[in-house]
This record gives sequence, structure tokens and C-alpha cells, in this order.
Amino acid sequence: MYTQALCGYCIAAKKLLRKKSIDFTEINVTMNAAKRREMVNRCGQNTVPQIFINDQHIGGYEDMAELDRHDKLDALLGRN
Repeated sequence: MYTQALCGYCIAAKKLLRKKSIDFTEINVTMNAAKRREMVNRCGQNTVPQIFINDQHIGGYEDMAELDRHDKLDALLGRN
């Protein structure tokens, strides 16, 4: 998950994943232009968070939360 400092949506995304006991890798792009370019190249988006599950781009926090509300997030996480 690509994040940046002081981002409420980033905090919410991490909270949701922790609630589900999911390990994740956080890539903070706040002061890292190379990682921000990498993020944009991977997903075409410049906003954070940008979330990937098994190299599949999920989108941002709201996208992930919607998947969770519709009981689709667990399947993506390999939890059936």
C-alpha cells in the first residue's frame, strides 16, 4: 500500500487491514519522488492510498471499504 504522512484515508486503510489481521507493506511516498513515480506508473493514480492485493490494484481506501461492505475483500485476501 502506497501512503503518505497525515493522510486520513491512509490511516483508515491501515486500520481496516489491521482489524482483519492482514499483514501489509507500507510504502510512504511523502518525501520519496521515486516511490511516488513507481506508484503512478503501477496504477496511473497520484492520490493515496493506493492499495494492491497480490499485485492487483484495488484502488484507494473507499474502494477497499466498498469491497469489504459487499463481502468481496476477504476473497481477494484469500479468506473464503
